[in-house]
Amino acid sequence: MTVRVRNVGHKILKSGCKAESYRLGGQSMSTMLGFLTVIAAQLLRITYLHRNSPQSPASVVLTKVQMDVLITNTPPKRKNGVEFTVDWEIRAIARLGGYLEHRKGTAIGIQVLWRGWLKLETLCQGWLLHQNLKLIH
Repeated sequence: MTVRVRNVGHKILKSGCKAESYRLGGQSMSTMLGFLTVIAAQLLRITYLHRNSPQSPASVVLTKVQMDVLITNTPPKRKNGVEFTVDWEIRAIARLGGYLEHRKGTAIGIQVLWRGWLKLETLCQGWLLHQNLKLIH
């Protein structure tokens, strides 16, 4: 099991975040890999849960802010009667990354998840800034 986790983790770092594309050396690369590894571990956890228990609540993986952002970003017709599960969450993140929902037969790739995760984090930062702005005024 640990060999598979290591291989998948390496794939996420290599394919998803394109760790090799950063032209850094020495300590700078170590620092960058430290940040990227945290994100890669989160994506590894999400994909593992999606494969093994897709009906688990999305709150197992996501913070409240991430949940709020994904729910707000979900089109109204997709919210009707939907349960916010790990399956819903991974598809919502994939849509942020450019996943085309009409191609349901295709697997959600790690690059799409990576792009979606980065966009989700950016949206969460905007969400938090807006919340703080509301507190000031």
